[in-house]
Amino acid sequence: MKRKVALVTGGLSGEAQISYKSALTVGTHVDRSKYDVYKIDINATGWWYESTSGEKLPVNKADFSIVENNEKIDFDVALMCIHGTPGEDGKLQGYFDMIGLPYTSCDAATSALTMNKRYTVAVASFGGIAVAKSMHLFSHTPVPVSEILSQLQLPLFVKPNNGGSSIGMSKVSKAEELEQAITKAFKEDHQILVEEFIGGREFTIGVFKQNGIIRVLPITEITTQNEFFDFEAKYQGKSIETTPAIIDDEMKSSLEAAAKRVYEIFNCRGVVRVDFIYDTQHQKPFMLEVNTVPGQSDASVIPQQVRAMGMSLTDFYSAVIEQAFH
Repeated sequence: MKRKVALVTGGLSGEAQISYKSALTVGTHVDRSKYDVYKIDINATGWWYESTSGEKLPVNKADFSIVENNEKIDFDVALMCIHGTPGEDGKLQGYFDMIGLPYTSCDAATSALTMNKRYTVAVASFGGIAVAKSMHLFSHTPVPVSEILSQLQLPLFVKPNNGGSSIGMSKVSKAEELEQAITKAFKEDHQILVEEFIGGREFTIGVFKQNGIIRVLPITEITTQNEFFDFEAKYQGKSIETTPAIIDDEMKSSLEAAAKRVYEIFNCRGVVRVDFIYDTQHQKPFMLEVNTVPGQSDASVIPQQVRAMGMSLTDFYSAVIEQAFH
């Protein structure tokens, strides 16, 4: 009997467009000899199953089932392809836990925690991972610029605390630019993170579990023509991604160890992507953030890394699906 897989995509944030691209790649490469795949689109109009004939059928939220050709279909597992809310922030995970449906991403607590950049770096730091010095600001409690500058050294990064895709982010090199950067970030979120800039090389690393063993994918180095890896660099080809990264063995092993440690500290499941800056001066990796539902579109980093490892995407997604049952 083939397992019935709900490929869950869409979402309620600006990242929905990226979710659809990811679902396209994943859907194309899931092993049809092992799994029957049903695409479920969660969007502002509701929860829908798109049948092969193109008709949209509602999902029963009581048990996440659908009815097609008068037959009730219950899923064995949810394959998560939603970036942003409600698929990356723990909301859907909590719902799936309540109805007892296995899913392929981190659990509700880890998903919610890692959507909050400040809480993520706090937990990582507590677990012995190096992170940039930062301040966490809330819109309801204004903090004078002078106080921020007395605690943190320029240059600074200012970014919305939640959400991904680097929208609302600024690099601040002069004190007089800080106020404006804070205003910009607060337009995206009620909480923002102001952190010290770390000079060095930027890397991103996929980590997943196969047969109970944590595996680190080949490392990707990101070099960008923009000042930092912003939305444009990420999604409009303004960056150069080198996989596997051209680095010495010492740097490679310290990055791999850090990525593995992050996976352990946060009790991750499924495939996650961890972003680092390798500080060449102090010769150590600083963790930036953890993506619990990393992009899977054909051009995304994870598919690149899987191919660089010599693994087929079909085998990779099978490993990710099977881990949900353990």
